[in-house]
Amino acid sequence: MECNKDLIIEELQEEIDHYQLIFDYTYGATVVVDPNGYITDINRSYLDFLNLSYDEVIGTHCTKVLGDSRLHIVAQTGKAELNQIQTIHKQQVLARRIPVIKGGKVVAAVGQIIFEDIRQLATLARKYSLLESKVKHYEQELRNLRSTRYSFESIIGDSKIMRRIKKEALIATANNFPVLITGESGTGKEIFAQAIHHESRRNTHPFIHINCAAIPRELMESELFGYEKGAFTGARNDGKPGKFEMAHRGTIFLDEIGELPLEMQPKLLRILEEKAFERLGGTQIIHSDFRLIAATNRNLAKMVAEGSFRSDLYYRINVIHLHLPPLRKRREDIALLGHHLLKFIAENEGLHTVTLSPEAEALLAGYAWPGNVRELSNYLERAVASMEGNTLTAEDLPFCMLQYNERKETLRHSSLKEALNDTERNIISATLKEENYNKAKSARRLGIHRTLLYKKMDKYGIGTQASL
Repeated sequence: MECNKDLIIEELQEEIDHYQLIFDYTYGATVVVDPNGYITDINRSYLDFLNLSYDEVIGTHCTKVLGDSRLHIVAQTGKAELNQIQTIHKQQVLARRIPVIKGGKVVAAVGQIIFEDIRQLATLARKYSLLESKVKHYEQELRNLRSTRYSFESIIGDSKIMRRIKKEALIATANNFPVLITGESGTGKEIFAQAIHHESRRNTHPFIHINCAAIPRELMESELFGYEKGAFTGARNDGKPGKFEMAHRGTIFLDEIGELPLEMQPKLLRILEEKAFERLGGTQIIHSDFRLIAATNRNLAKMVAEGSFRSDLYYRINVIHLHLPPLRKRREDIALLGHHLLKFIAENEGLHTVTLSPEAEALLAGYAWPGNVRELSNYLERAVASMEGNTLTAEDLPFCMLQYNERKETLRHSSLKEALNDTERNIISATLKEENYNKAKSARRLGIHRTLLYKKMDKYGIGTQASL
């Protein structure tokens, strides 16, 4: 019988030791007090933090070793206290205190340090702020891009010049050198920037887009580098990470870099060279591993010569240079682009497949497209909005395209004298119409004498529809 009793005691002691081991390895420093506030148990983490032994603590009142602890008050009131700042050994910690209730009575209270140094909470807050900003950024990006995620498959064009540029862009994905993409507005600079990012080793990390022309001059520095709490009037209480900080291990795309204020250019040059910066109003050095892609529709070399763009920054960003041609320089791609955009428009609008008639293709290919792909997309959307049936014809396209082709055809078959006469006739006719055929007013607008206006009307066979 005595043997069985010893065995039971041994098993109970093993079980107690087992639970004590679990208690010691519980994350966070934890202590238990009785209803009067005397310590009955404490884990290894708390002992290490106090730099005391188990025997020195057990049976001691919590206020003797735990600083300004309120565990004894929680044990009396039965009301939990969560996320409270407590001072222990002149060090601020974040703690919580929870009563243990049995049979309607408080039998103990448990205290736990959540952060052994309150500065850990500030670090966590900064990380949370950074993650929150990234989430908001990607939500906005998803809205802007709708369901499209640009890759090299998104770049439509089979002309010789486009095949060459796509090959150069693919080569750029294998390294981390800065890329400068130039070209007229609407040629697809952002699509190339995203394609390079998505094909690179950085494709699982952020792609941060900054339009240098869209950020007010006075906010430029805080947008790029971020700011700390109280850095300026109106600053967020928790500060804000900048775009370069958010682009860590990813790609930062500086669109319209030619619009970057001159005073910001040396600061940008520094971060490109050092990959390190400080937030506005901060003192901590922040390192960011990013790849730079810049784009502009301006002539940066000319701006350098004029003194409006720093030469050292120009050479720093212009390592790999991709110049995108306008649509008029790759007319063989226009019909291909037209079919691709029509498919995209139809899918977005829930329409059946929309095709292009041969006449419409010819009209598209013959137009100058000063607005490039963006203008082409706009004209096709307008045509689809008003067309009948599933085939887009020349008559569905904007009237200005027909006029352009007619003028081009007239000029192609006319001498210089004939072309000038046609232009003069059109101007006189338009002016007379706008002035309700009032010849006196029309002559004044044209800057000629009324007698000369009569002669030119006779010459070009322009009749009258209203008397003076």
